[in-house]
Amino acid sequence: MWAFIVRRLGGMLVTMFIISTLVFIITNVVPGSPAALILGEDRTPDQVAALNRELGLDRSVPVRYVQWLGDLLTGNFGTSYYNDNSVASVIAGRLEPTLILTVTAAILAVAIGIPLGIVAAVYQGTRLDYAAMVVALIGAALPNFWLGLLLILLFALYWSVFPAAGYVSVFDAPADSWRYLVLPAITLGASHAGVIARMARANLLEVMSADYLRTARSKGVRERQVILGHALRNSMIPTFGVVGVALALMIGGSIVTEAVFAIPGVGRLLIESVLRRDFPMIQGVILLIALLVALVNLAVDIVYAILDPRIRYE
Repeated sequence: MWAFIVRRLGGMLVTMFIISTLVFIITNVVPGSPAALILGEDRTPDQVAALNRELGLDRSVPVRYVQWLGDLLTGNFGTSYYNDNSVASVIAGRLEPTLILTVTAAILAVAIGIPLGIVAAVYQGTRLDYAAMVVALIGAALPNFWLGLLLILLFALYWSVFPAAGYVSVFDAPADSWRYLVLPAITLGASHAGVIARMARANLLEVMSADYLRTARSKGVRERQVILGHALRNSMIPTFGVVGVALALMIGGSIVTEAVFAIPGVGRLLIESVLRRDFPMIQGVILLIALLVALVNLAVDIVYAILDPRIRYE
């Protein structure tokens, strides 16, 4: 196990290096001058040239990359072009809403997807099965931005049940924060709930046809105990892997959801930074998202091996 973890960590470092290189190159070759955007429409060529020198943009891309990579290895993510604040401090201030939203959406996706898949598997071929799979298919097919706008229209504008946008920290006002999380969490978790439901159904059906369950039934064990005590427990192990992948995807998918609901998280920060051509901030946010996804995948592999003793990582 430890050898596997060491190899995975080495692979993560290589992946992060490749991502950092690609992100730096892409952000520095896209059209648009950060200095021109910062100075505004009344800028002069001399002012733009002076600000480029101040920001270090007058140097070649390879020289800037070597300096940026050296700073990155020391834990320095750079300074924002827009507000002259540390990239790390700005991201840290925006991290809470993204993590809270992602975890809430993951919990919601599991709470909806797994029971839906269980019902569909237990009542295979019945109307309940078809209805559950139709709901799962609709959830998986709906685009996040469209679902978010639809939920805002219905539950915020027409019925005024939940706020249309914004975020309240769970540490500042726990009683009010959940109202701001319901619609974004449904928007982010709906598609993954559909995928989890379909996988839970498929895995449970596969386990229910196993020989040891037929033996249990022949011994007179009640069907409810067969499903809940044996089939469900074993079928949830591969389903857990799907949940882990869904959690990793939600971290990246939160970008659109945060934009729709005006949540001041890391995803919205990335969009704002792209519009401002704030290269250090773009690079820092993308690297953070990539790191979180890699850590989630590593954690899933480790927990998966713990849950299923048949799995051995050489």
